[in-house]
This record gives sequence, structure tokens and C-alpha cells, in this order.
Amino acid sequence: MLVLLLVCVPLYYVWRILRLHNPWPRVFLGGIARIAGTRVAISGEPSRKGAFLLSNHVSWLDIPVISGASGSAFVAHSGLADVGLLKWLCEMNDTVFVARHDRRSVHTQVEQVRAALTDTGALTVFPEGTTSNGVSLLPFKSSLLSALDPPPPGIAIQPVWLDYGPDVAAIAWVGEEHGLDNFLKILARSKPIPVTVHFLAPLGPEETANRKVMATAARERILAAMNGAR
Repeated sequence: MLVLLLVCVPLYYVWRILRLHNPWPRVFLGGIARIAGTRVAISGEPSRKGAFLLSNHVSWLDIPVISGASGSAFVAHSGLADVGLLKWLCEMNDTVFVARHDRRSVHTQVEQVRAALTDTGALTVFPEGTTSNGVSLLPFKSSLLSALDPPPPGIAIQPVWLDYGPDVAAIAWVGEEHGLDNFLKILARSKPIPVTVHFLAPLGPEETANRKVMATAARERILAAMNGAR
């Protein structure tokens, strides 16, 4: 992983100086997912015209898996911006830092969302606000969708279900488990980690009337896919 980082970072800055479309965050994160043992399959069609992806959240693996599959940037809690190394890595992938309880920042967040969508074509948020066990789905926090109320014109709102299959309990990062412990546990696995990224049907106009309707509709779409697979 360190070697991959050392290769990708200089190339990222070369592409940035030349003002070229920058593939290196996706290359790096997709490579991290594969080094960690994931074997990614894709179901459905990701939107090609720009999409805001609303995904369930199981593990730190979700970020490299989704990025490798779609090239997406991410929405993250503003607290991550206080951690120097994480902030640097996140900013290279056009991460939008959201202050959930600061309504004064909503206008700024909207502009950041639109800029990230322009650069990457996709932006992912985990509306549960934290990781779950992967078997059930926590309530979606509509406050995380404030920058999409209303959605930017021409942008699809697409639910995504990350399915880690029968091994999900061994992957999920829940409870009191420390992040480093989960990271090392996953890297210590001897067998591959199958994960299917299900790009579900985008929400219709009536399902994006406001952020609360959007959160409910996306959660129901993901729940239906989860229940249909059982």
C-alpha cells in the first residue's frame, strides 16, 4: 500500500499541474481495495452523466471499493479535516467535508458538491452516518443530504448496495472495535473478500422532492435489494 501511494502521489501532482483529468485517486483507492483482498463484482449500471451515490456503510473498505468501481469522490464529516494526513489524502480525491450541524455552511457545501461532481462525475455519501453490521440498515440521516436539496440539474441520485455476502460479519466495523484492529484483521485474512457493488435504479423526480423524501426512498430501495437477495 505504501509503495502504491509513493507511485500515485507524484503522478497525481503531475496531472494536476497539467490540468488533466486526474485518474490517480481512483487508481490508488482501487489498488488498496485489491491489496486488502477484495474481489469486486458490479451489478447494474452506474450513471454516466454524473451521480450522487447513496450507499450503505459496512467497513473502511467501502471507500476504496466504491472509488475503484466508479471513480467517486466522497462526502465526509468535517472532523476528518482536523487530521492532517487524512485531510491531505481526502482532498486529493475531492472530498467534501460536511459540518452537519452548521446550517450556515450549507451554501458552501453546495458549491463544493457541484465542484466535486464536475471533476469526478460521482460523489458518494453514507447516509447512515456510521458503519452498520451489513445485514441490517440503520436509519438514513437526511441532514447529510442538505447540499442536495434540491439536487443539481442533470445529476442522478442513485442508491448503492454494497454486498459482502456471507462473510459480512467478519468484515463489518461495528461496536467498540478500534479502527486499526479492524484494518489489521481484514489484512490478516487468508482468503479473498468477495463484494458486489449493486448500482440500483436512480430515484425518480417524485423521490427527490426534498432531502427527507430522498433519504427515505434511497433506504427503501437498498432494503428491497437486500431482502430480495435473501
